[in-house]
Amino acid sequence: MAEKIDIGISDKDRAALAQALSKALADTYALYLKTHGYHWNVRGPNFSSLHALFMDQYTEQWAALDEIAERIRALGEFAPQSGGAFGNLTAIKDGDPENGWEAMVGELKTDHETVIATLGDVIALGEKVGDDVTVDLATGRRTAHQKHAWMLRSTLGAK
Repeated sequence: MAEKIDIGISDKDRAALAQALSKALADTYALYLKTHGYHWNVRGPNFSSLHALFMDQYTEQWAALDEIAERIRALGEFAPQSGGAFGNLTAIKDGDPENGWEAMVGELKTDHETVIATLGDVIALGEKVGDDVTVDLATGRRTAHQKHAWMLRSTLGAK
């Protein structure tokens, strides 16, 4: 018999929030993997600075994965945990280690924008159902991804 979860959110809304967070988790995981891979494979005249930038970003994303997964569990649902499950949930494509540094930076910028949009959906749903905890988590994550996207845009010389 399943234990009743009483955190002020209906079962239906908790399931919907967990599904939205699962997509955010999958997007974050895919972006983490791509960023880490690009950290290993970047080359060119600004190798050292990009290698360090990518490491800063993937390290921050790694810690965030646990926060997102634990929120899904706190909502009473199971977090996705396999490559196949993440692949089915994410819109982020695998990186190509043969890309030049500009393509790597451009892809990562676009991928952060994808995660920002996904988190916007989480925030909207959380606000609709009155889940301030999920809204707070997603807002913090969105702030981090906006900063990462800004740093990547600036690396490309964009505004």
